Amino acid sequence: MDIGAVLEKVEAAAPIEAVEAVSAALAEMIGAHRVTFLIADFSGRSVVRLTSAGTVPGARSHGPEQAETLPLAGTVYAQVLRTQQMDVTPQDGGTRLIAPVTDRGDAIGLIEMVLPRTPTDTELSDVRSAAHALAYVVIAARRHTDVFEWGHRSTPFALAAEIQRRLLPASYTCEAGQFTLAGWLEPAGSVGGDTFDYALDRTCLHLSITDAVGHQVSAALLATLLVGALRNGRRRGLDLAEQARYANDSLAHNAAAGGFVTGLLVRVDLETGRAEAINAGHTVPLRLRDGKVEELGLRVEPPFGVVPDKSFQVQEFPLEPGDRIVFLTDGMLERNAAELDVAAALARSAGLHPREVVHELGAAVLQATDGNLRDDATMMCLDWYGGPHRSRATEQGADPDRASAPR
Repeated sequence: MDIGAVLEKVEAAAPIEAVEAVSAALAEMIGAHRVTFLIADFSGRSVVRLTSAGTVPGARSHGPEQAETLPLAGTVYAQVLRTQQMDVTPQDGGTRLIAPVTDRGDAIGLIEMVLPRTPTDTELSDVRSAAHALAYVVIAARRHTDVFEWGHRSTPFALAAEIQRRLLPASYTCEAGQFTLAGWLEPAGSVGGDTFDYALDRTCLHLSITDAVGHQVSAALLATLLVGALRNGRRRGLDLAEQARYANDSLAHNAAAGGFVTGLLVRVDLETGRAEAINAGHTVPLRLRDGKVEELGLRVEPPFGVVPDKSFQVQEFPLEPGDRIVFLTDGMLERNAAELDVAAALARSAGLHPREVVHELGAAVLQATDGNLRDDATMMCLDWYGGPHRSRATEQGADPDRASAPR
């Protein structure tokens, strides 16, 4: 398959037609039909088939666009997303192919197609390549249209959720040579102001997880101020202590009286493996090492916005190859989530990719609360492999060796 020719067709198409251009090129090159793209739903429990070709019974509509929501549990779609391996199944004298659409471990969705015959090994490789190329197409195209964002949403967002969504990173998962990182947010019915964020540069990984006081728009606006200050400080080249002080003063000087945000800031030096953190009134992280889960002993200081002009203590915590660190907000530990043993759930998920770990923890807290979260429940999972700064081993956007990594 000439991927360059496919991308030329994509570039010539309007942003909203980019996926259709890839599908049409794929159908033409290998004789596939019924080529469709399924995007991962924000809930993490469904995929959404996007199409503008005719009416789909039971689908949502947005102008000419159709969005058909399909539950993931127990389906081949869930299997492909989890394993990041293509599914090839004989069907009605032909073959159905379902391939993951992934970039740096971030499972954007799936591409599904039917061939009227058994595909060759070369054609299977071409489909994998096309699916990986489609990940870049979606990433580029969604800058120019709301259709993909609309497709993600099985239920409409309230204003507070819309604001909160803008504070989260564009990709919830990042695989790199020395680590894999994944985040997830289970929103409460009344948005609680949680956020997570990360940034990767040549020599270090920055991450944060925060929880603004209050609910709904006021909490979302407070979170916006804090996350904006953290990003601004980081992009100005401030070190971790300076970022924390700058964010704290930004809240103290600009937020309404009584407004504060708990937060945990972390910086990992990829050259030395040295990790440092600042804990501003936040839930203590958990570490899974050699099958044992324990709290990291980080001293807790006042939340951001409480003490003007405060200097925060930068604390080191040891990282060893094979460590899994999970960062949480207190929504995981609220009273109506008390039946959830987070440490036990973390231990049970030892063999899962971090992307699946955060989904499993999110599902577990929903089950423990009967779906009635009183506060946002947010989590980040960092797997640290260590060693020298290096490139990752990839297979069409994912690292196949990280699908399961026993600890």
